[in-house]
Amino acid sequence: MGQKWLLKSEPDVWSIDNQIKIGARGADWDGVRNYQAANNLKKMKKGDLCFFYHSNIGKEIVGIVEVIKTAFIDPTDKMKKFVAVKVKFKSKLKWPVTLENIKKNKDLKDLSLIKQSRLSVMPIDTKSWKIILKMSSIQ
Repeated sequence: MGQKWLLKSEPDVWSIDNQIKIGARGADWDGVRNYQAANNLKKMKKGDLCFFYHSNIGKEIVGIVEVIKTAFIDPTDKMKKFVAVKVKFKSKLKWPVTLENIKKNKDLKDLSLIKQSRLSVMPIDTKSWKIILKMSSIQ
């Protein structure tokens, strides 16, 4: 079982539905220009699973994607300093897990999503991953 991650995207730029439409060939997760987030992309391995989080609009975890290609130079970066990974759609959560509900769960108080709210790519520990999955099956 690989490392777990959370990837943030603004749904009006790239949504879970866009990810579904692109299919098995997957899509580049590019445009990351924060060094800490980029370092997290570099740590990703093929087969790692990532929560797909809609930021700004919705503020909720809506699905899961899988890393299918590890870090490579981000084609959208003219300076060639930053990296991207390629991810494919795995599943949609039964019920989105909102940031509001994550903040209410005391077992998730140390989550980077709460502590470093601006970070767009972050690791998720196994315990938190399981809690969030459980939260997604309850309304």
